[in-house]
Amino acid sequence: MSDRKPVLELRGVSTHYGLVSVLRDVQVEIYPGEMVCLLGGNASGKTTTLKTILGYVKPSAGEVFLDGEPVSGMPTAEIVARGISMVPENRRLFANMTVSENLDLGAYQRSDRAKIAEDRERVLEIFPRVRERLKQKAGTLSGGEQQMVAMCRALMADPKVLLMDEPSMGLAPVLVEQVFEIIKQIRALGRTVFVVEQNANMALSIADRGYVIQTGEVVLADTAQNLLSNPLMREAYLGEL
Repeated sequence: MSDRKPVLELRGVSTHYGLVSVLRDVQVEIYPGEMVCLLGGNASGKTTTLKTILGYVKPSAGEVFLDGEPVSGMPTAEIVARGISMVPENRRLFANMTVSENLDLGAYQRSDRAKIAEDRERVLEIFPRVRERLKQKAGTLSGGEQQMVAMCRALMADPKVLLMDEPSMGLAPVLVEQVFEIIKQIRALGRTVFVVEQNANMALSIADRGYVIQTGEVVLADTAQNLLSNPLMREAYLGEL
């Protein structure tokens, strides 16, 4: 990978909430077309990592780079406009709007109408269930369907990097499998995906590489295959996978 440049990089990032240190010297590199996961338990720093990438939290040290350009300190809207889109935890759809209107909002910063229509069709090919629900109010959908709509909406931004925060949260096991199968399809389109997840086994089964974060520090970084077979993963960080 030495001849390739990361599309997203956290270089020595530390963050604080007041006097409390939350992230310490975090190093993450994500290359174009990769699926990378960030694993850890509650209060490990996973969500703060995403908030730092998106500009909700400014690093106290280090820098976030998108396509080699520093973006730390930029407004979130500017970072999103430069090519980062997120599927938030618990979906956060506009419940009183239709599914179709929610998808339109994903492309609100774009003006390339023909490409938007093309992307919408491509996204709906991956999500036939969403196509069936286009005229329905988003709030009437099941949890699994809402997760699919949230993923569609994020893809409508045509992002360079798709961030996903706990996509399996609150879903029945059978739906978790469906969601991760869809993430595999998204990745197969050539999308770069960064997933924050507690379900280590499922995330690593479809990822290229993974990072394990514990109390704000990256304690393991390796290929997904190596992490799955690493005894430290089972014993120290995530319990039995």
